[in-house]
Amino acid sequence: MSKYVPKLSELKKEFDEKPSVLKGDYSTREWWNIPVEFRDGNWCFPGKPEVLEDLGFANPRKWAATDDDWQLPAGWQKTISDGLQSRLKKYRSLKLFLDSCVRCGACADKCHFFLGTGDPKNMPVVRAELLRSVYRHDFPLVEKILKGFSGSRKLTEAVIKEWHMYFHQCTECRRCSVFCPFGIDTAEITMMVRELLNLVGVNNNWILAPVSNCNRTGNHLGIEPHTFVQNIMSLAEDVEDLTGVNVEPTFNRKGAEVLFITPSGDVFGDPGVYTMMGYLLLFKHIGLDYTISTYASEGGNFGMFTSNDMMKKLNAKMYHEARRLGVKWILGGECGHMWRVVHQYMNTMNGPADFLEVPVSPITGTRFTNAAATKMVHIAEFTADLIYHNKLKLDPKRNDHLRTTFHDSCNVARGMGMFEEPRYVLKKVCNSFHEMPEDTIREKTFCCGSGSGLNAEENMENRMRGGFPRANAVKQVKERHKVDSLVTICAIDRASLPPLMKYWNPGVSVYGLHELVGNALVMQGETKRTTDLRENTMAGFENGGDDEE
Repeated sequence: MSKYVPKLSELKKEFDEKPSVLKGDYSTREWWNIPVEFRDGNWCFPGKPEVLEDLGFANPRKWAATDDDWQLPAGWQKTISDGLQSRLKKYRSLKLFLDSCVRCGACADKCHFFLGTGDPKNMPVVRAELLRSVYRHDFPLVEKILKGFSGSRKLTEAVIKEWHMYFHQCTECRRCSVFCPFGIDTAEITMMVRELLNLVGVNNNWILAPVSNCNRTGNHLGIEPHTFVQNIMSLAEDVEDLTGVNVEPTFNRKGAEVLFITPSGDVFGDPGVYTMMGYLLLFKHIGLDYTISTYASEGGNFGMFTSNDMMKKLNAKMYHEARRLGVKWILGGECGHMWRVVHQYMNTMNGPADFLEVPVSPITGTRFTNAAATKMVHIAEFTADLIYHNKLKLDPKRNDHLRTTFHDSCNVARGMGMFEEPRYVLKKVCNSFHEMPEDTIREKTFCCGSGSGLNAEENMENRMRGGFPRANAVKQVKERHKVDSLVTICAIDRASLPPLMKYWNPGVSVYGLHELVGNALVMQGETKRTTDLRENTMAGFENGGDDEE
């Protein structure tokens, strides 16, 4: 396991000895008197100078959060103050969220990072107060007369360090917003503070390096088009070796009906590549007329964790490529923040996409009116529709070697309201499925603990703490139902949940939904299958057992 995380026995001992949610002596102090402590395992390396220069971002330099001097640029206080004022004018929601909180505490114990760290500054209400207190400093008379009551304070270097620490212990998952009686969206506050920090060069390389790569090549890993094609063709060869079926993907083909865009993690990362193999089998199975762009080669959008302008720029390539290739509509793969951007911001930022058609399934004839604005359909609802209309030949017994549960990815669940479609698909492609506790799923789902660009190796202790509530829910179904497979529809989840499970729940593996679809599909002309897409033996198929008719 990572050197940046305590031994499991040490962390379990902490939770056992201090069962109270609030750890240490925090209850005896005011939150603004609690010092910020950067140590191994609880912060991400800052953006490299060459990355910032490539993006044209402010204050490129070498520094670390553990340094006493962060080398902030001259006039940084004015830069932050002016940046905050301009954003208060531009985004009415920000001012509304800062003004309307009554500190009722309904959100306090809903944050996975607060539950995992016991630090009161990770209560969503207090985390927002880190910005709100500076915002209130615009009223000097209140600050002078009622400082203790109003909670206003000056913008200092210590405040900047505090912002960097705690707004990078928010994954923008919005679980707190579900419980807020005013619907305050703490994720929007986090997004604005990170945007302000970028104005003075305080940032996270695990976010900015993918942004730079995507800005340059179209995907987070900086892969050139020819390598992108080679990787997918390599996966297609693996599919043919396993099934005997040639899935025949096409690239940059003008005139295709559908443009398919998925996160690059599905093309290059384990276990995401098996999800990509499932997509390829599905499209071959139904004869979908689709193409893949080597330029819009990334569905994910780390611009969302950087600034609204960068989010808009990185998202724009989807519509640009759809127009260039002359497709009718866009089909999107399994991703979290990709779909948060698409569902909530894309049409406003880069639409209207009036050159595209309202998506209609060429197989079932279903008109996806929910995508009338964006012209983009989620793969889970597309597949659910195919199954509902009996267009897929499936043998769920092919997944009998797996005992599954489903993790609702935050951005798809709370950001889109997509709860039932992936469950419908999962129950049709496997015979063993068990839900985690009700208060940990659907709109109340717990985050993986590593989203919004926090999935860095050096941040591993924070990730294991932040992921503890999700891991604890998995532990319950593991103990009660012998669950050994955690299924999700998010690329970040597929990258971050394996180490979380290895740490808290050894023996539980992580799968993409369409990997299990690929296992279950009975393909025309296939060879007898005895293994799944990971080449693990399927129960009852060791000798090429019969498929369901």
